[in-house]
Amino acid sequence: MSGPFLLGLDLSGRRVVAVGGGPVTERRVTDLLAEGAVVEVVAPALCPALAALLVGGTTLSWTPRRYAGAPDLDGAFLVHTATGDPETDRRVAADAEARHTFCIAAGEAAAGSAQVPARAAVPTPTGEVRVAVHAGGDPRRAASIRTDLAEHLTGGVVDLRARRPHGGWVALVGAGPGDEQLLTRRATTLLAAADVVVADRLVPRSVLARLPETVRVVDVGKQPQHHPVPQEEINRILVEEALRGHGVVRLKGGDPYVLGRGGEERAACEEAGVTVEVVPGITSAVSVPAAAGIPVTHRGVARGFTVVTGHEELPGLPTGTDHTLVVLMGVAGLRGTAARLVAAGRPPTCPVGIVERGWTADQRVTLGTLADIGDRAEQVGVSSPAVVVVGDVVTLAHGWAEQVEGAGRPGSGVGDGRPGHHLTAHAVA
Repeated sequence: MSGPFLLGLDLSGRRVVAVGGGPVTERRVTDLLAEGAVVEVVAPALCPALAALLVGGTTLSWTPRRYAGAPDLDGAFLVHTATGDPETDRRVAADAEARHTFCIAAGEAAAGSAQVPARAAVPTPTGEVRVAVHAGGDPRRAASIRTDLAEHLTGGVVDLRARRPHGGWVALVGAGPGDEQLLTRRATTLLAAADVVVADRLVPRSVLARLPETVRVVDVGKQPQHHPVPQEEINRILVEEALRGHGVVRLKGGDPYVLGRGGEERAACEEAGVTVEVVPGITSAVSVPAAAGIPVTHRGVARGFTVVTGHEELPGLPTGTDHTLVVLMGVAGLRGTAARLVAAGRPPTCPVGIVERGWTADQRVTLGTLADIGDRAEQVGVSSPAVVVVGDVVTLAHGWAEQVEGAGRPGSGVGDGRPGHHLTAHAVA
């Protein structure tokens, strides 16, 4: 027996009749309304979810009675029946067949003339990709295969680059803290569709290495005190490449909107009339401390946290050690930052942790206090990229009690002044 002929239907503005008012009808009606169909439900009663669809100006109407026969199907391009009564469903299907109207019989697929495959939609910058699977009448198997195919498409394995001219676009994508397994699914989908990738130095290099040779990678990485590509030039590159019709991914470490100048890049694209999308990443401000066992908040220890950059003067901040301070790009000015925090009211015994190269194989954590963290960091040669965490939550770091003599409960005033205590934390995704 041959399978059904898979065909895409344009139901926008077209009449569809759904017989039955239960959850099965509700799921199908929801899909039909999303496609722009004009749907009439014929049923003596509606389940709550289906009744809720009647509110809000949708193209849905309800005839509150049982199916009355073939005239109920007048003008329908498609019929769906799911009454729960096999005899009624067969009658609906037979009436539709007599009118040469396709009918989906949800309770008994063979009774109808149409079937709905398991479906998935994958959004790409150049248009939605839809997957439909029919598995010989086995809906469970079809759904399983559908899910696997969608995972395959969104996982960045399949090349989604347009094979025809398209309007250029820019996506500001957060690459997360350094482990490629922490990229979002949307990030991998966009990378699979990009013609040009404009990358920071802190993005996972393995991701770039797997890009096809046809994808051009533009390195605009910045290092401390060395910005070879000014921000204005980066903005120009994004706009110029998109206006040439290219799909451009601006791949940025962490999250593009957390001290990443993502807002400036978005504004530049919008001002030039370029389509731009922002894809959040897992920010290093939260994830890198977590890789070392440090939560930025913890019940009974810290109820809030503040994220600042070490490149600028610190604003007025809470001085209690129960408020966590996360300093990004803070290695070069570490001693000055510690001194200013003490001068502002934080005790010299306030715990400090420095997490270098978070979520990579050579991650290292240096622990101390505001009084001695500068010496400790200097002795072990702390360098960027690193995240500095200040507050009682640092005492929850892996190995705190073993690495810093006198470590006790948060707020006990730890730190013995010995320089150089550090440990290597094994980060796993």
